[in-house]
Amino acid sequence: MPDGTRGGFLCQNPDMEERKHVDSPHAARDVTEHVGYRLKRAAAALRGAMDRALREHGLTVPQYACLELLDERPGLSNAELARGAFVTRQSMNVVLRGLQDAGLISRPATTDHGRALPAHLTAEGRSRLDAARSAVYAIERRMVEAVPQRRLAVLLADLDSMAGALGG
Repeated sequence: MPDGTRGGFLCQNPDMEERKHVDSPHAARDVTEHVGYRLKRAAAALRGAMDRALREHGLTVPQYACLELLDERPGLSNAELARGAFVTRQSMNVVLRGLQDAGLISRPATTDHGRALPAHLTAEGRSRLDAARSAVYAIERRMVEAVPQRRLAVLLADLDSMAGALGG
């Protein structure tokens, strides 16, 4: 007889019709024990910490990501930056405009070929990135120190495997 739990029985809610049971992808007592929930919780904690730290540097997380990407690969296009920062191209347009208005990046008004306008850090952009990077790396250091050093490489490989399994 169903008992309203998820342990192999049908789920029932007095306010809803009886629903078909779906097996959990792994042993979990509730949603908070699912891998996706834990990943989202960690990502939300990271994002919150970064938001707070970057606010002191006058940057948002997407702006910081954009500066990091341009430091690593100067001349990236809007589309390449959007992919690297995990935002839409439309959102990256807004990010780039804000960074350009603040004097942190430069982009030509026109391009000789295609539609891509390559972006580059300005001296002020590099200076702001260096200051913000210290704050962000301190956050990552706190996060990484919570994982035993011997397990860090395995954790990173596992995260890559999970992303790859979903086509990311």
